[in-house]
Amino acid sequence: MKEVDELHVIDPSHDGTAHAQIAPVPRVSIQAFCETAHFAELVQHAAADRHLQKAHVKHHMGGAAAAVEAFRNAPTPNVVVIETNQDRGAILEHLDALAEFCDAGTKVVVAGRVNDITLYRELLTRGVSEYLVEPFGVLDFIRAISDLYATAGADPLGRIIAVYGAKGGVGASTVAHNIAWSISRGLDVATVVADLDLGFGTGGLDFNQDPPQGIAEAVFAPDRLDGNVVDRLLSKCSEKLSLLAAPATLDRLYDFDETTFDAIIDVLRATVPVIVLDVPHVWTGWARRLLIGADDVVIVAAPDLGNLRNAKNIVDTLKAARPNDDRPKLVINYVGVPKRPEISVSDFCKAVELSSSAEIPFDPKLFGTAANNGQMIAEVESGGKIAMTFADLARVVTGRSEMKRGKRSLFDPILEKLGRKKAS
Repeated sequence: MKEVDELHVIDPSHDGTAHAQIAPVPRVSIQAFCETAHFAELVQHAAADRHLQKAHVKHHMGGAAAAVEAFRNAPTPNVVVIETNQDRGAILEHLDALAEFCDAGTKVVVAGRVNDITLYRELLTRGVSEYLVEPFGVLDFIRAISDLYATAGADPLGRIIAVYGAKGGVGASTVAHNIAWSISRGLDVATVVADLDLGFGTGGLDFNQDPPQGIAEAVFAPDRLDGNVVDRLLSKCSEKLSLLAAPATLDRLYDFDETTFDAIIDVLRATVPVIVLDVPHVWTGWARRLLIGADDVVIVAAPDLGNLRNAKNIVDTLKAARPNDDRPKLVINYVGVPKRPEISVSDFCKAVELSSSAEIPFDPKLFGTAANNGQMIAEVESGGKIAMTFADLARVVTGRSEMKRGKRSLFDPILEKLGRKKAS
């Protein structure tokens, strides 16, 4: 709390609901000293958020006076947060007392109700890093802590999109690869697909690539990992699309710790605008961590009872673990398989309490041709409805637009019926 270059003030008119990119907070210690139960609850909710999963957060009651007493004979943490409902003079008096015990490098955040430019300048003089004016929300608080460690002039962090199947074999990898291709081609954004199914991944087959190295080299040598190493491991699929391929071999076991992929994700986020994670259908510590930590989650499911049960469980789990994030996107695949009883899209969505972001019809010829040729759907049938569906999904998961719902033609039911007869 010695000096800072600039004081950041959170505008009280901010509604706290915008989901602008927030950088994950590094592994730091944070202690908050609260005066009200409301602020203590806000800090607790923030501590449970995915952006603070690496940080160690504690909260205490008693406000600024408690902070002064706590650090008389104890070292200060990386961040001290003080809530105060007192007037300007009392706030400055407590900060002056705290400054006597504050270690160099400790950042101080003050949350108060006084909206006064004179107070702002006094706080700046005393080295306060952030001043939040009530009312503010959980995301505002998280963003304030995150901004303390943001590097001035740094490129924005890459967006993580995790694609996960409600069951194995529902086409989640195909959806992930086509979304990534559409982002890179249709939106002209540099994109990386990370195939996390190390034993059986299909990324190399789908993109017609056979790279000698890939994600396994990054996983098993984390101490050497940096931007240059990851760049060498990427296989170039097109000008704006790269693949971090899985070895798809069984010569070793792929049992990973919960944090195994953290270093890879951190490097990719710092260097690539969009990263699409093709997460295999497993339920492990690392898979759960990747889904919770992603900026957007896409759940792919087929319209049957097993998928419905699993999708519901996944949605409920993510909702509890990501209370400040958007709900997952739901893609219903294999719609209209001939002679197979299926749950209607409306009933499926009602049960999982999600609206459908896309329904992809059963088209074995189109998908089979693409898979056998190592191509994406838009490369096989560029003007088709399925290609347009993936283009729409690419815009939705990158925050470019909502899913477009075109009007149904009177002939659509007839054409769909003819398509099913042709497939059968």
